[in-house]
Amino acid sequence: MKHTSSTTVGLLVAVLAAVAFGTSGAFIKPVLASGWSPAAAVTVRALIGGLVLAPFALIALRGRWDAVWRGRWRLLGMGLIGVAATQLVYFAALQTIAVGTAILVEYMAPLLLVAVAWVLTRRRPATVVLVGSVVSLVGLVLVVAPSGGSTLDPLGLLFAILAMVGCAAYYVISARPAKGLPPVAFAAIGLLIGALSLWLAGLVGVPFTTSDADVTVLGTDVVWWVPLLFVGVVSTAVAYAASITASQMLGSRLASFAGLLEVVAATGFAWILLGEQLSLAQLLGGVCILLGIGFVRSERAPAVPIPVPVQ
Repeated sequence: MKHTSSTTVGLLVAVLAAVAFGTSGAFIKPVLASGWSPAAAVTVRALIGGLVLAPFALIALRGRWDAVWRGRWRLLGMGLIGVAATQLVYFAALQTIAVGTAILVEYMAPLLLVAVAWVLTRRRPATVVLVGSVVSLVGLVLVVAPSGGSTLDPLGLLFAILAMVGCAAYYVISARPAKGLPPVAFAAIGLLIGALSLWLAGLVGVPFTTSDADVTVLGTDVVWWVPLLFVGVVSTAVAYAASITASQMLGSRLASFAGLLEVVAATGFAWILLGEQLSLAQLLGGVCILLGIGFVRSERAPAVPIPVPVQ
């Protein structure tokens, strides 16, 4: 009974994480439209999230800075790849393609890991994994080739694919041994490293522009810092803390499956806040992708443990 109760609570926390992560695209896209560059938006998001989590990280560490040193390479990977690079290309994709399309492409990352594992181990994946991969690939074709004569910006699609690669790399980094580093400290320090790296990149030439123009959210003009503060606190700090907690309670496989709800949440928020709607073909493609990944997750002994995905 206790295990069942813990699993139920863990699933609720995972749903909270997915919904929180899913809000980022819908709130950031209007910021980008107002004149912010992707690098600047990601930097502020990561900085706010890291600062919000910092007090909790200090409490969890309790002066055990040796754990931070032992996990230094994992932290650098989290900050540079999981936070900076992945979010930068994801937000860059949002400038030219819909939120729902971008996140659906990014969530092909687990299937990329299946392909990489196949190449490296030279062992054919289980049948259920291959079936899931085929179904998801069919879904991807429907998503990136919508009907009705509309076209998909190739540069935006390229950025979404790069986000998929970065997300897959993040899975591998997150799955490495913690070596005594508390999860909340891992998230907080990684976010701060990501913010610092993007700020430094701005100094050496990466487009880094901000704007004090009002941002339109839900048909209402608000000051620029309102959506950024929301994304930093809810879509970053709360989302990371919740996803880490869910992973500890559920294990990586079940938590990552629950995390797929972010696709639904992101599309829903984009519809509510931005008026973006997917075509019927794209909706069917999204369903195929989710079904395909569900097949992959049903494998009893996956070769690569996969934690919850993030934005």
